[in-house]
Amino acid sequence: MITQASERVETRPMDQEADLFQINAIDHVELWVGNAKQSAYYWKYWGFAPVAYSGLETGNRRNASYVLEQNKIRLVLSTAYSPHDEMAAHHLLHGDGVKVIALEVDDAELAYRESTSRGAKGVLAPTETRDDFGRIRISAIQAYGQTLLKFVDRSDYQGNFLPGYKTLPPDPTVKPVGLAAIDHIVGNVELGKMNYWVNWFHQALGFRQIVHYDDKTIHTEYSALMSKVMGNGNGRIKFPINEPAEGRKKSQIEEYLDYYIGPGVQHLALITGDIIGTVRELKARGLEFLRVPNAYYDSLPDRVGKIKESYDDIAELGILADRDDEGYLLQIFSRPIQDRPTMFLEVIQRRGARGFGVGNFKALFESLEIEQAKRGNL
Repeated sequence: MITQASERVETRPMDQEADLFQINAIDHVELWVGNAKQSAYYWKYWGFAPVAYSGLETGNRRNASYVLEQNKIRLVLSTAYSPHDEMAAHHLLHGDGVKVIALEVDDAELAYRESTSRGAKGVLAPTETRDDFGRIRISAIQAYGQTLLKFVDRSDYQGNFLPGYKTLPPDPTVKPVGLAAIDHIVGNVELGKMNYWVNWFHQALGFRQIVHYDDKTIHTEYSALMSKVMGNGNGRIKFPINEPAEGRKKSQIEEYLDYYIGPGVQHLALITGDIIGTVRELKARGLEFLRVPNAYYDSLPDRVGKIKESYDDIAELGILADRDDEGYLLQIFSRPIQDRPTMFLEVIQRRGARGFGVGNFKALFESLEIEQAKRGNL
């Protein structure tokens, strides 16, 4: 059984190595998918509206890309036209998945120079492109697996996304569901590689470890994992990193690595100010979420205490709750967004809590193991 541990987030001041360069926000997340046009329809159910497009009609002969937005969240879905393109090879290997995590920075050249001088592998040297809306500067480095970490400086650009993209007319069929921003992005890496990537984020980006969970905290009767959360100086950009741990049976991290064929982004956590309303609407649209055992809700009020939301609504919708030293949070996890049991989404609401729901791990993992057993992968 899992050990119930308090979740204490480090709040001490960052030293001079933190924030090697200014990171303002997550600019966008790009997924390489099998059919971007059809994927865009799926994301409409999540409340994302298509706002820009690049493809044959814009002079892009390589790939079609759709830019989707909801409040401060920007997703890009890209598909190659040729089966011989790198995008097609990536999709053949991984299925739909995150290829690019783009960070908005003050200076893309400085970010590239600082990160590569400290050991990061450069993939795209600082590049400037222009159109009638101004100029934009981009660079990129290699992160875990085949994932790229891109730096975007759009301070001198007024366009909708990037040069080469045309603005799409408003889509009246899209109704937002209250998703406001990306709270964190979780990566799965191979056994023994978590500390390597923790050190990489620290050395290359100046990030600090915010919290650490070991296999004594995150385990069930059958499986376990270890996780460390890296964050920038102000804690707004957070990258939890997971690796599998020894267990009686295959963990969810091992299942991901087997089907994604290597490390990659496990899930995006999307924050909302009203998780009850958001999840109720998403379920009404037919989206599927993991359901923890009903017994979880019997002790929830005693464990979490007084909250603003209704425990009846939380139990009805299958939402999880947890409390730390600074408040509480509510969260729920979707089933995988494709047939491969790889990437999924989290919807989260924070009421002061800065943690990641350690008190929910046991119930969540048991639910994941039920799903793995159905797939014959436990």
